[in-house]
Amino acid sequence: MDLIATETKPLTKQAFFLSEILDVKVISGGKKSGKLDDVVIKENGTLPVVTHFVIARPFGETAVIPWETVQSLNSKEMILNVDDLGAFTGKPDDNAVLLRDHILDKKAIDMDGREMEVVYDVKLVLRENKLYVSEVDLSRYGLLRRMGLTKLADFIYKLADRIQEQTISWAYIQPLPEDIGSFRGNLKFKVLKEKLADLHPVDLADILEEMDPDQRVEVFEGLDPEQASDTLEEIDPNVQRDLVESMKVEKVAQLIDQMTTGQAADVLSILSASEANEILKLLDPENAVKIRAIMDHHEENILDFATQEYVAFPQDYTVERAIDEYKTAARGKDVVMYIYVLDEKKHLLGVIDIKELLIADDKAFLKDIMVANVHTLEPDSTLKEAYEKFARYDYRAIPISDDNYVMYGCVTYRDIVGLKHRFLE
Repeated sequence: MDLIATETKPLTKQAFFLSEILDVKVISGGKKSGKLDDVVIKENGTLPVVTHFVIARPFGETAVIPWETVQSLNSKEMILNVDDLGAFTGKPDDNAVLLRDHILDKKAIDMDGREMEVVYDVKLVLRENKLYVSEVDLSRYGLLRRMGLTKLADFIYKLADRIQEQTISWAYIQPLPEDIGSFRGNLKFKVLKEKLADLHPVDLADILEEMDPDQRVEVFEGLDPEQASDTLEEIDPNVQRDLVESMKVEKVAQLIDQMTTGQAADVLSILSASEANEILKLLDPENAVKIRAIMDHHEENILDFATQEYVAFPQDYTVERAIDEYKTAARGKDVVMYIYVLDEKKHLLGVIDIKELLIADDKAFLKDIMVANVHTLEPDSTLKEAYEKFARYDYRAIPISDDNYVMYGCVTYRDIVGLKHRFLE
């Protein structure tokens, strides 16, 4: 069975939105028989599966067509491999879940019943000849696309430099009521503590920003420290401030301790001087001095930004061994995109991009695939010198070493790029 993208280009389409197919004409027996009115789904796993289509026919009759009878489907028409819809005349079962009727335009609420957004569209994906509901679209882009203003939406979102689709996986929607006839709107997010570990910090930050403040604090405090720290870095500064001020100072200090000095300074800089000082007192003294130097614009020494949380292996490791140990070695690290090759005295011998490691021969030694001519910063390099090196070479992290190539740590692009204004003032 093919989901054809267009009438003239017979390509299997793996994903599309509900708004693209609703009300398209339905062809059976070579002639128009009606239009697609709704889609029936069944929740029998992580993602609901499409089981039937509701066809609106002339004179008010409806037909309910099984998914298996669909020959092709695109944004212009649905073609069925049945000659007559008469045998399928009827209405969906009372307990049938309908995407247009029960899901579209309904409010999505958090787990305490507070409103978050409206479901403007639903994303469908084709997998192994079955059609699944994968996500709900709560974005303004989804609303414009559904109104037929995709080009305008593309233009607006391109200017805003934002991701076009901002969707939430159906996996984070609570099961719908069994008695669907009594369902009157509102999808409910199951943003539960045990489910949040699957979310990327950026996605989780987006969800938290939309929540009621009390609900946001409850969910955030349920995260493990590492995920909470990563998520806090991604949240809008105004929401950051609200979260930090709502937590005990000891908890905030714990999260700050897991950040790089640059990231920690960014978070603390949104607080009042007294609040930041209270947190700094609870940090490791050496780390606190570096963070304070960055906040006070005294960051002439790049070591203030250095992190020791990077991945390093000996040169006589095989590629196979490095890959086997990488997952454990990279856990909790700030720099994971590069493998630094060090000897027992921490001399920097070379560097390997993780992508190069993954495609290398399993039996090769790291010393044979590493880049030996490594661009580094010196311990007394300035912030400006670091920025210029990042701009010139487009690295994601740069190691710091002395004249004897002893590695002192490394700095990340993310920690440096946002501070350009400090040395251009």
